[in-house]
Amino acid sequence: MIAVRKPGSTLTAADMLAFYQGKIAKWWMPDDVLFVDELPHGATGKLLKTKLRELYGDHEFRSWRSD
Repeated sequence: MIAVRKPGSTLTAADMLAFYQGKIAKWWMPDDVLFVDELPHGATGKLLKTKLRELYGDHEFRSWRSD
């Protein structure tokens, strides 16, 4: 999961993953959380998924699961 923290937030990846545990199905749980300063948007305000893949496609998310 790629996320942007609100200014002044001290939220951690562990906090986010703990929040989702028990609320969503196990197979929907993110493997990891990567915090970035901003997400790329196009002229219409839509998220540019192609740019995300270009920037973070080779990022190896660590797995927090023990299974």
